[in-house]
Amino acid sequence: MSRIYKNIIILTGAGISAESGLATFRSSNGLWNNHKVEDVASIEGFERNPALVHDFYNNLKTEIQKASPNPAHLAITKLQKEYPGTVSIITQNVDTLHEKAGNKNIYHIHGQINQAVCLNCGQILETFGDVDTETACPHCQISGMMKPNIVFFGENLLCMDKVEQLLQTCDLFISIGTSGVVFPAAAFVQTAKYYGADTWEFTLEPTANNYYFDHHIYGQAGQTLPPFIDNLISETKEKY
Repeated sequence: MSRIYKNIIILTGAGISAESGLATFRSSNGLWNNHKVEDVASIEGFERNPALVHDFYNNLKTEIQKASPNPAHLAITKLQKEYPGTVSIITQNVDTLHEKAGNKNIYHIHGQINQAVCLNCGQILETFGDVDTETACPHCQISGMMKPNIVFFGENLLCMDKVEQLLQTCDLFISIGTSGVVFPAAAFVQTAKYYGADTWEFTLEPTANNYYFDHHIYGQAGQTLPPFIDNLISETKEKY
C-alpha cells in the first residue's frame, strides 16, 4: 500500500464481536443464545410474545455490558486517532463494543441493544436498563409500545442513505468478521469497488464475497488487524 486514503470504511460483522466472547447470530443450529431466531428476531415473534422478546434483549444487554473490546476494536480506535483520513464504521452488530473502544463515526445498520423505539411516535429511548411491555415512551407517554431498536427480519436497515453516500466516496473498504451472505450488507464491497476503492477482507476463512476483495487476510482479527493498522499509519508518517 502506498496511497494515502481520504475516506476509509470499515464494515464489521459478528466475527469481531465473537472474539470478545459474544455469541454469533448465525449459528449452525438455528439458535441465538438458546432461542429460536424467529421467536426473538422477527416482527411476528414480537407480536406473538413481546414479553419474551423484551426478556431476551434485557438479558442480552447484561451479557454485552460484561464484554470488553478486543485488540481489533482498539486498532480501529488507533486508526481513527492517528490516520489523516476520515474513518467510518458500518456495523452489523447490535452490541456497543465499538463505542466502548472509543470508536467514532459508527453506523449501526441492524440497530443497537441499548435502544428501544416507540411504535406510536418513533421516539428512541436509550438505556441499558430493562425495557418491558409496561415501559412508557418518554415522549408520548404511552405504555406498551416500546420495541427493541433491533432490525428484525423483514424490516429495513438503518442509516442506509448515509451508508450509500459513504460507499460511493470511500477509497479504502475493509471488511472484518462478516460472512458475505447477509444482504444488502454483503453487496457493500461491490459498491465500494465499483467506485474505485481498494478492498480488504479480514476473516477466519474465505467467504462468498471472495471475488470482490482485492486482498484477503485470514485469522483472528484481534491478531491480524493491529499490524495492518500500524502499517497504514506508519506509511502516512513516512510521507509527511
